[in-house]
Amino acid sequence: MIDHVRDLASVRDATDRLLTAAAKLNNDSTAQPSLLPGWTVGHVLAHLARNADALVNVLAGRPMYASAEVRDADIERDAPRALAAQLDDVRESAARFEAQAAVPADWSRTIEMRNGITDSASRVPFRRWVEVELHHVDLGIGYELEDLPAEFTQREITFLSARFGGNPSVPPTRITDGTHAWSTGRAGEPEITVSGSPADLVGWLAGRREGTALTAEGGLLPALPPL
Repeated sequence: MIDHVRDLASVRDATDRLLTAAAKLNNDSTAQPSLLPGWTVGHVLAHLARNADALVNVLAGRPMYASAEVRDADIERDAPRALAAQLDDVRESAARFEAQAAVPADWSRTIEMRNGITDSASRVPFRRWVEVELHHVDLGIGYELEDLPAEFTQREITFLSARFGGNPSVPPTRITDGTHAWSTGRAGEPEITVSGSPADLVGWLAGRREGTALTAEGGLLPALPPL
């Protein structure tokens, strides 16, 4: 069972860590490349703010974004702003998300994300936690996949393994960090076993690492479709 209240607390903690780290940057830093191809640090911060507002829409029963074009245009519009404006926006949009999450509601209801994806409302706080943690890494300012909270890493591996589950382009695959194991890919007996550290596994599944530190037995490391 998903504990959305606990996840909301984790979102707050992760947001505070990100804001504290980003506050040490200078204005020139927002124009520097992030770890995401084609995006600057400013793009990542702008996306984080707009994603918080988008999840407010989701919880309120509105479309997540007006359109994909509007989503992209808003990020491009906000990316060049000064650092102080970026951080204020991340902080204020996070507060709006928290306020919406505090509205009494049925957390077992089904909500709709972008691209028609549906989920339980109770998973929305975890989805926001994912955004904050992974994009903190994407800023490229010293927060690494190895720094992610252990609980988060385990849950994100579980979430992404399930997301690729049943995908016909991914062979039946067993994933293990030596202690825990997951299955992903199309149905069938696992053909390949992928093993490695939790950080390397989540990096591969989330498209943040190529998987060169992982070991694949029974075949080549599967190529994963984009998220």
